[in-house]
Amino acid sequence: MDEQYTVQNSTDTAANNEYLTYEEILEEYRRRKMIEHLTGPVISLVLHVIVIGLLAYFLAGRDFIADSAEIEFDIHELDVPPLDREILEQIDELEPEPLTTPVPTVERPEITPDQLEDIDSFADDMALSDLDMDFAANLDVRPRHSPLVIPGMMASRTQEGRERALRQHAGPYARDTEIAVIKALEWLKDNQSPDGSWRGQGAASARTGMTGLGLLTFLAHGETPGTSERYGETVRKAIDFLLSIQREDGTFGHTEGGERGGVYSHGIASYALAEAYALTRIPDLREPVRKAISRIVRGQRPDGGFDYQFARDGGERDRCTSVAGWMAQAMKAAHLSGVDVEELVEAMDLAAQGFKLNHRSDVGVFIYASKSGARFDQTQTPVGILCLQLLGHGNSREVRNGLNFLRDARPNWQNPSSGSMEPLYAWYYATQAMFHAGTGYFRPWNHAMAPALINSQNEDGSWTVPEVHGRSAAYGPVYATTLSALSLTVYYRYLPTYQTPEERDTGFDVFALDDDELGL
Repeated sequence: MDEQYTVQNSTDTAANNEYLTYEEILEEYRRRKMIEHLTGPVISLVLHVIVIGLLAYFLAGRDFIADSAEIEFDIHELDVPPLDREILEQIDELEPEPLTTPVPTVERPEITPDQLEDIDSFADDMALSDLDMDFAANLDVRPRHSPLVIPGMMASRTQEGRERALRQHAGPYARDTEIAVIKALEWLKDNQSPDGSWRGQGAASARTGMTGLGLLTFLAHGETPGTSERYGETVRKAIDFLLSIQREDGTFGHTEGGERGGVYSHGIASYALAEAYALTRIPDLREPVRKAISRIVRGQRPDGGFDYQFARDGGERDRCTSVAGWMAQAMKAAHLSGVDVEELVEAMDLAAQGFKLNHRSDVGVFIYASKSGARFDQTQTPVGILCLQLLGHGNSREVRNGLNFLRDARPNWQNPSSGSMEPLYAWYYATQAMFHAGTGYFRPWNHAMAPALINSQNEDGSWTVPEVHGRSAAYGPVYATTLSALSLTVYYRYLPTYQTPEERDTGFDVFALDDDELGL
């Protein structure tokens, strides 16, 4: 069995929740590689000096060089990279340390409430407007992007914002979840294609969809072209790839074909670009986002649902909850970004009705599609719950029934099925749905989700789905890594896309920014 990281329990929550800075986590992650990178150049330098010294001594002994002559060595010709003297002096004492002590995974004991750090009310915390938080960033990216940043838009995704949110919401897993996320970002950075894309496997091989998931993962951690020295170029390349393959009608190339007609990739890519625009205010993104979201609005069915190939009637699935999930997230992100899309608000309201039509009140679940009404499982129920929360219907009967149905559900890496066709996919939605539902739902879920994902992460930062996960096992590490990392960013990802959804029924409108507020 491969060694895996195990989160250690501790009644000392203050020590267990000690938060490492961004730089400290990267430093810790790279220490194992430091000797490997430094030893080679050091040995090379020492060997060159010895050889040259011996040669000089030999030549001097043969009187080939006059006694008064000075021997000069041009070390620039050795092509040895410059080394920090302090690092050289510490090499003998340097020993890499693991992120945590790698031990075989063991069954975690039950965690009692007394072992948890008190978490403030989610409602009170998430009701704070991100515009009231103190944050501003100076951006420096390529001239054609000319970004304009709105103070506060990334408040929860700065180092300070992440630290605050992790301490409040992550319980005893704050440190380990953040290390896991950064390891995942490192793996994604190292495995990005030169054109800026990522590719999955099997039914998830479409580059557009996987690139959208990769981009969302970096954005969730607050990495943008202008604010991230380490990952800014990775994010820029991903954005440029999606822009380069968008067609005039708003659709994208390199999507899944066949009966699906690219709808999944379109929804994910639209979501990623909309969130990128919301976080960066890069003017070049505004029109591509508008076109992508407009295609979603045009492809919506009259009953509010979405189907394969954007069929408005007589389609393969009719109202498909799975397809509608990505469309709802994309529309919500675009609305929060302030992009002006005709009839977007109406489409969001109609989408909420579509989700409600796919709800089975007798058992509390959301069905997969209206043409397969008898087919339901835990996979689609969190999709319906989260999307209704995002669309302003978090207190609806359908959401309450769905949460009650999932109340006892827990992620289990070794035995994930429990009625779910796509475990990681379901956990991605359920983690966010439980988070929005409050501590009563999220606390027990978090105590299963965080250890399950942390302990199953590969040493290189990726996740590999085992065969017991069903069809997801064939989708590859990009799919598994992005969805797992996105689940672990839930503690601070809710701004701006994941603000507490306002209930339209009570007269409050969904948060949005207009051009005057943006200064555009």
